[in-house]
Amino acid sequence: MFKIVNLFIATLLTISFNEIAQAESTTSLTVVVNGIRNQTGEICMRVYNSEKGFPNNAKSEVKSGCTKITGNSIKQVFSGLKPGNYAVAVVDDQNGDRQLNKDFFGIPEEGFGISRNPIVSISTGTPKFRNASFKVDQNTTINIFLKYSLDP
Repeated sequence: MFKIVNLFIATLLTISFNEIAQAESTTSLTVVVNGIRNQTGEICMRVYNSEKGFPNNAKSEVKSGCTKITGNSIKQVFSGLKPGNYAVAVVDDQNGDRQLNKDFFGIPEEGFGISRNPIVSISTGTPKFRNASFKVDQNTTINIFLKYSLDP
């Protein structure tokens, strides 16, 4: 009798823990990058869930990935994200170093893009997380348009 009661309790606990684990849902984020000018290299993306390190620090992202360029548009799916606010930084990486190369004055030398496609100019500077972030719930798709120069 004691073994049956223990087995019953263990079964109930297993079912309860499975329901709790499934209740913490995850989502996917599809990033579509448009306006790619080069036909060589990779498009590298970093997904951030806070302003910490956004948009340049490779150690602060929650997801990242690079995709070989195959046309003027590519798509990358990031799975397993918890619902919340995220921002994405994109680089048209032509030299394989997986970072945005800049000149002496800090002006990008490679194509780049930021989620929500904010204006990036000498007067606005690097976009802040709050200006580039968006809500991810369920399956979310965003479009980012690459820039190959600063905005006027």
